[in-house]
Amino acid sequence: MRCINFDKEFERYVGAWMKEHAKEYRNYDEMEAAMPDVYAAFLDTPVNWLSGAKPGEYFAQFDNALHLVNWMEDYFKQRIPVPDMLLNRIAELGLAAEEPLMNLLKKERATQEIRMAAVTLLREIDSVAPLEYYIGLQAIRKEGEDELADNALESLSSMGERAVSAMRAALALCSPDGQEAMLTVLSDYPGDEQVLETALSLLKTRRDRAAVLAGCLGKLGDERALPALIALAASEETPYLDYIELRSAIEALGGDAPERNFDAEDPAYEAMRNMQ
Repeated sequence: MRCINFDKEFERYVGAWMKEHAKEYRNYDEMEAAMPDVYAAFLDTPVNWLSGAKPGEYFAQFDNALHLVNWMEDYFKQRIPVPDMLLNRIAELGLAAEEPLMNLLKKERATQEIRMAAVTLLREIDSVAPLEYYIGLQAIRKEGEDELADNALESLSSMGERAVSAMRAALALCSPDGQEAMLTVLSDYPGDEQVLETALSLLKTRRDRAAVLAGCLGKLGDERALPALIALAASEETPYLDYIELRSAIEALGGDAPERNFDAEDPAYEAMRNMQ
């Protein structure tokens, strides 16, 4: 399929526009401020390179979801910027695009960038089809950056209560990094013993993640977490920024945080003090 570089065409349009309108503006900043209107005009102007169609309406003529998803994939493969209008058209088709997007997400040879786009579009069409797949991505999480798993986690969060029972059931099967990631979502749905126990267990073994876990425990709202939170807040090994999050969680649960004295040896504390 022909992958037109809409970004380059817009650059040409802007170049011609600037030559024609440069004298109407006092400086470059004023011209820059006009760019949203210029882009809107670009989208609404019939052009020869689209056989007389308007860029903003070009993809609206296509209603085959599989065709459009394959077209998007071709853009990525050819390293041509994917037009927002193409992505928007796929999203407009809603659940009709679910199956081709799922196939693309699971495609072994698909690049990270392609799979990220599939996750985002599946979220936009409010699909729950990838629920188990997204949980699987959390289950195998390892320490470090994982953009695909992060994007999938955002989708799990957007699914709300539709995802909660499946996430709770898989919690014990996840890696510690996956458990922590899942807890950031599950802590919005308090009342489950396993979720509380997992958060407390991780707090003991992952002290370097105390800030995140304290936030989860604070949202869970169970005062049984207070002894562990207070003990960690009182520890001289707990740095300032973690202490702040622990104190916040303790107070959210109705407890009293222990007082601590920090000094210049804690760089975060020193930086915060210098900002005051």
